[in-house]
Amino acid sequence: MNQPPIIEINNVSYRYDRDNVLENIQLSVPKGAFLGLVGPNGSGKSTLLKLILGLLKVKEGEIFLFDTPQKSFKSWDRIGFVSQKANSFNTGFPATVYEVVASGLTKKVGLFRLPGSKEKQEIKAAVEAVGMEQFLTRNIGELSGGQQQRVFIARAIVSKPDILILDEPTVGVDSKNVQSFYEMLSYLNKKMDITLLLVTHDIGIISDKVTHVACLNKYLHFHGSMKQFETLDETDLSDLYGHGIHLLEHHHDHQGADV
Repeated sequence: MNQPPIIEINNVSYRYDRDNVLENIQLSVPKGAFLGLVGPNGSGKSTLLKLILGLLKVKEGEIFLFDTPQKSFKSWDRIGFVSQKANSFNTGFPATVYEVVASGLTKKVGLFRLPGSKEKQEIKAAVEAVGMEQFLTRNIGELSGGQQQRVFIARAIVSKPDILILDEPTVGVDSKNVQSFYEMLSYLNKKMDITLLLVTHDIGIISDKVTHVACLNKYLHFHGSMKQFETLDETDLSDLYGHGIHLLEHHHDHQGADV
């Protein structure tokens, strides 16, 4: 028996003023997928994420989370979210990597309680999963943008969500370390069984990591497997999509952590 998708979006449209920024979106994210959501600026990507996360109210269409109507969904701890924090984070914030990641357990542990031995192991495991164990006691303000983003991901996964949603997480990551950053995300997907929904501008650099692709520009112009996406003609897809897309652009020459 097939499991229901973790996210299912049915005929969703959304407008801020007169014109729709999203038009009749139908999209599903199956369990175990690594979905790359690609689109130019102003294509509606951020709006769609806000609708999924309940930050905007769905007025037209329906969204189901774990086979539950979003309006009655309560288990938000099953969904992790990482925004473009590295681009605007206050580097003077007085907290260590351990403390930042521990804050992801506040709802579970309690606001004024210290983590117990079990929680301490969960914190360390999350930090190790993103390759930041050697910086556990380092002040987060002393880290690079890419390292900070890894820490924010560790905070998001420490509570063991089923799905992790990332909004252009490589903003602020040094270009030479982007590949190792995506290798880390692939590890979370394949080895830790975390479903990923990644918003990105260019699918090319992670075309060997994602399992599914969705091309959004007000309308959903394509939604399918990466294998299906690779069979499309770039020119035809760009004409349909209204924006240039680079399909294949593998880079395997950069290894190691973003230090």
